[in-house]
Amino acid sequence: MKIKQLINILNPGHYPRLRDFEVRGISCDSRTVKDNFVFVAIKGIRQDGNKFIEEAIQNGARAVIIQSPRHRACLPSGKATASPGKVPFIRVKDTRKALAKLATEFYGDPSSKIKVIGITGTNGKTTITYLLEALLKKAGFSTAVIGTINYRFKNKIITSKNTTPGPLELQSMLAEARDSSIDYMIVEVSSHALHQNRTDGITFHSAIFTNLTQDHLDYHRTMENYFRIKSGLFRSLDPGAFAVINNDDRYGRRIKKLTRSGVITYGIENKADVTASDIKYDISHTEFNLLSPGGETRFISRLIGMHNIYNILATAAWALKEGITLSAVKSAIENFSLVPGRLQRIDSGRDFSIFVDYAHTEDALRNILKTLRQLSAKRIIVVFGCGGERDKTKRPKMGYTATELSDYAIITSDNPRSEDPLEIIADIKRGIKKNNYCVIPQRIAAIKKSLSLAGRGDIILVAGKGHENYQILKNKTIHFDDREVIRECLQSMNY
Repeated sequence: MKIKQLINILNPGHYPRLRDFEVRGISCDSRTVKDNFVFVAIKGIRQDGNKFIEEAIQNGARAVIIQSPRHRACLPSGKATASPGKVPFIRVKDTRKALAKLATEFYGDPSSKIKVIGITGTNGKTTITYLLEALLKKAGFSTAVIGTINYRFKNKIITSKNTTPGPLELQSMLAEARDSSIDYMIVEVSSHALHQNRTDGITFHSAIFTNLTQDHLDYHRTMENYFRIKSGLFRSLDPGAFAVINNDDRYGRRIKKLTRSGVITYGIENKADVTASDIKYDISHTEFNLLSPGGETRFISRLIGMHNIYNILATAAWALKEGITLSAVKSAIENFSLVPGRLQRIDSGRDFSIFVDYAHTEDALRNILKTLRQLSAKRIIVVFGCGGERDKTKRPKMGYTATELSDYAIITSDNPRSEDPLEIIADIKRGIKKNNYCVIPQRIAAIKKSLSLAGRGDIILVAGKGHENYQILKNKTIHFDDREVIRECLQSMNY
């Protein structure tokens, strides 16, 4: 694609005369720039792309997109670099939005050829992506998934760095999926992605809203800001698209009034298009009647807990709106086994149960502990911590929830990052009112302690990391998988 054709999408108010050239790529990372690339200078949270313009030009950038006035410190200098006359600087109002537009144009607007499903909310996104993937495959469609655990399609699996990747990677994967004749792309859409315009340029076929509870307030500051960003996905839907909304969530009921698209609702407490009744729980499965415009049928799922009923209802609502039969939904759901690290049961061969879950918010932890309480009259032992460099205000709330809803809590380290693990634990302890806990900062030792305390019929929940196979420390990232550690501890303790 020629540079003049590419930047025409931006409609910039002013830019220098351009010598046309074939654009080989676009980048916002100067280290990945090659000959005939366009470099987009973005000021991020940790790095300012304007400071790397000179490096980008040295690496081969033939045009630079900037947002701020061209301060001297941001401009190339010295004999080895080009001047703005040779490497044009194109000024735009917002370089993040510009990057998304350029990526969409460069890759040929792939979302216009694929049905893209966006899933957003605080909890439940990952589980719904897995359920939709299983359902669509059962119905004979080809799928691709972009989510928290990984990005995958056609037997290709890429470990995810972000729940929702940046626009260049996102549009590249959409283009690859389009060229592979994929029918549906299922995308977890994070609030960070929406705020940073990563999904701009994607035409969403449909979108699902799960719920909104406290998380990421270190970034969004207030729940209203958090809601405003999340609701942006639904405000941007075309009239021909449709939204699947949790009608039991107060923020979901607000979203219904904001979208121009069609709407189908799900819920249990409030009136909804798709709902559940006669719910029964067991340690190994959940049973309920699903009621919908397509009829009523009994579901038996190996996913346990009320939160998973909501996930199944959201999936069923989407499928029915898309024209997939209730019998196909039932078959797919009942044959589905698990989502990695989401209330995943670890087979111990013992007379107590062990679960690993990703719960790292107060609401998620409460939902899991309430679910487990319904399954056992014996003790619940929870091992958990809180991540560093994340919303500090949720730490005491998680401490309170863990100790109030479990019989015994072991507070440990999660992903401390640059923070002192003991200071994170001190924040957690501020919310605790009871004396049913201990502190063991080393996560392996904390897990081993929980196993040594468990008796017949007890349940151990190791929460916070779920599917993750790493732990982020101050100066390094190490391999750490709760599921592996549990099995190794059981073996070392001669269970």
